[in-house]
Amino acid sequence: MLEIKKIPVNMLEENCYVVSDDTREAVVIDCGALTDDDRRQIMDYIENRRLQVRHHLCTHMHYDHCFGAAFIWETFHVGPEFNRADESIYKGMGAEIFGPLAQVMKEGLTPAAARYLTEGDDISFGHHTLTVLNTPGHTPGGICFYCAVEKAVFVGDTLFYCSVGRTDFPGGDSEVLCESVRNKLFTLPEDTRVYPGHGPHTEIRFEKTHNPYV
Repeated sequence: MLEIKKIPVNMLEENCYVVSDDTREAVVIDCGALTDDDRRQIMDYIENRRLQVRHHLCTHMHYDHCFGAAFIWETFHVGPEFNRADESIYKGMGAEIFGPLAQVMKEGLTPAAARYLTEGDDISFGHHTLTVLNTPGHTPGGICFYCAVEKAVFVGDTLFYCSVGRTDFPGGDSEVLCESVRNKLFTLPEDTRVYPGHGPHTEIRFEKTHNPYV
């Protein structure tokens, strides 16, 4: 059984997830840790449970979701894994979204991709596997991580409780985003729990019925 710890971090309350099982192997999803307090919360959780971090998975490369890439690399020697289509965002294009803060952080966002991920790729840790779903729209390289056994999907900013990710940033496309939600996420089992990049978790069944955007 997966243990899923949500740790909201940085000024945008981005949901960083530490996901593990009884083997104590873990993945970190979307580490947006920016402050000392952010990093301390993540470290305390991992150390208290004696977890071994095997992967740092990124649903997309907007800075609020990967401020902590250098922290994860320096602490656990694990580089970020993401879709190559978001490489330019990671390297600084679109930094104007975050203004002066992004410029300050840019030099820290230097760990090279440990792996480029795309549709159907599997990420294994412990007794579990996450499968990559390509879900562009919020960014060109947006992806989600689906655990079929546990009926859980980590969706970044593709889908929220009764909402979807914004598409007015460079590379965003509202039509593509809605297609991603309908064709990839809404085809999952209806009792699949959805873990978004901001805000509370939700469920596929609920979003299919109540989400006004798709």
